[in-house]
Amino acid sequence: MFLKRLTIKNGNNLIRDISFRKGINLIVDETDSMNRQESGNNVGKTTVFRLIDFCLDGDGKNIYTDTEFKTVNQDIENYLKENNIIISLILTADFEKEEDVIIERNFLNYGQNIRTINGVAYKKNEFTDKLQQLFFHTAVDKPTFRQIISKNIRYEKNRLENTVKVLHNTVTKEEYETLYLFWLGIDFADGSRKQRLQNLIKIEENFQKEIKKSNDLPKIVQALSVIDSNIQELSIKKDNFQLNDNFQSDIEELNQINFRISQLSTNISRLEIRKDLIEESVETNNRQKTTIDTNVVKQLYEEARLLMPTIQKTFEETLAFHNQMIQEKNVFLAKELPSLEVSLNKDKSDLNVLLIEERSISAKLKKMGVIEGLQTIITDMNVQFERKGTFEEQKRLLIESIDRLSEYRQELAVINSGIVDKQQLISNRIKKFNIYFSKLSKELYDEEFILVDEYSDRAMSLKVDTTSTNPGTGKKKGQIAAFDLAYIQFADALGIDCMHFILQDQLETVHTNQLSSLFTQIVDNINCQYVMTMLKDSLPTDVDTTPYIILKLSQRDKLFGVR
Repeated sequence: MFLKRLTIKNGNNLIRDISFRKGINLIVDETDSMNRQESGNNVGKTTVFRLIDFCLDGDGKNIYTDTEFKTVNQDIENYLKENNIIISLILTADFEKEEDVIIERNFLNYGQNIRTINGVAYKKNEFTDKLQQLFFHTAVDKPTFRQIISKNIRYEKNRLENTVKVLHNTVTKEEYETLYLFWLGIDFADGSRKQRLQNLIKIEENFQKEIKKSNDLPKIVQALSVIDSNIQELSIKKDNFQLNDNFQSDIEELNQINFRISQLSTNISRLEIRKDLIEESVETNNRQKTTIDTNVVKQLYEEARLLMPTIQKTFEETLAFHNQMIQEKNVFLAKELPSLEVSLNKDKSDLNVLLIEERSISAKLKKMGVIEGLQTIITDMNVQFERKGTFEEQKRLLIESIDRLSEYRQELAVINSGIVDKQQLISNRIKKFNIYFSKLSKELYDEEFILVDEYSDRAMSLKVDTTSTNPGTGKKKGQIAAFDLAYIQFADALGIDCMHFILQDQLETVHTNQLSSLFTQIVDNINCQYVMTMLKDSLPTDVDTTPYIILKLSQRDKLFGVR
């Protein structure tokens, strides 16, 4: 799929109409660098990328929110919402044919929200699924549509600095493995299940860790053995009492009550253990929440921006994301607590009733002349039964967890063995990719970058290998360009569905030699669109870039026209 057209409308009023072409597409900031009172920031060149991203199921908040300090540009937000600005993105598989995909979105909520594909409205989940089916002809849960296209849209910090690690820094190795296999065109239907199994294994391991803080399985088994011996000894002592018939019937009734007390005590122990585990997990999570004076961090970031203008993520943002993830974990853990409380209260109430009955019968037995020693025996037996109930419940929980953990690990081993079986196919695909990648990097830097596969107990991963031990910012972006362009060649050669456009921001740090090569030698020989944002003063001087410019912006002519 290629980008064909992006429009910004206010009703029937056309604000922007941007047409794309094959090859190089330049979005240029024409701000005069000689005028020190003018800045190349905030004219909207990166916003074009964000609007495209928004149409491809992005949330759109970064269009009017500063990604570093999370401050909202209220003028832009009000403008987009109060004027019901509609963004339309047209994509095509072939510029020569009228077989377009038209996506429209706006920034309003609920019933006023517009989210359509070819005129058909979709709910959020349906919208994502439809895009994935249209562009990649698949309905797999993992990787998600947004993960698949992550390398095609590079304007956020992590995607500008990392060639293959293009997702959020909290994404697991298993999620990356599923994404990489998809990029290589290798079917991996178990990717979603593998990620789920890893989460389940972690839950069981944490659960066992909490239980074992007080008792492990061998200790529980030995404790139960001692308790059973104590109960047997007390039972023999109780049976040695000479009792009349009436007394015997009372004893039998008392035994029934004690049996029920034991059952309730066991269940109460089970529920309290479960409740304590949940509350301890929530408390542990809360201790992992981080608080800090974000004003101080903000001052540091403002100073850092003078030295590193490319900083885009804030500590506050990462902090908020971290705390939000912990909060979501707590909500998930705590939703079982209300039902546990109800069950606990009912069982405790029933237990109190039985204890009253037990005391009443015991008092009756005393009046019948039963020696006090029998009551002592019965009390001791009740204590032993309660202890037995607690230990048996801990034993049951541990054994069930151990069995589940074993099943999860066995299933995971089967899935991983399937990936091992694919290693030769993976290697062959990477060899094919490296034919294009090494050639492009050679043209750009006279250095052959290669993609390498690595394996661990958890997952397969990919990395870029280079002779440069620490490539600078400009060279890193050149490496990313070579990778993204090589992938399109690779995908076309193998018939893998892919997006044929690349959006890359902040190319001012790339040396003019490499920029010239992209303009004159490389991009035009690839079936792609390479959309770049550049300051006018950073354009290569040895190339006529005029034919490649699709949009000019400045402080006097911003994208939305809002100053």
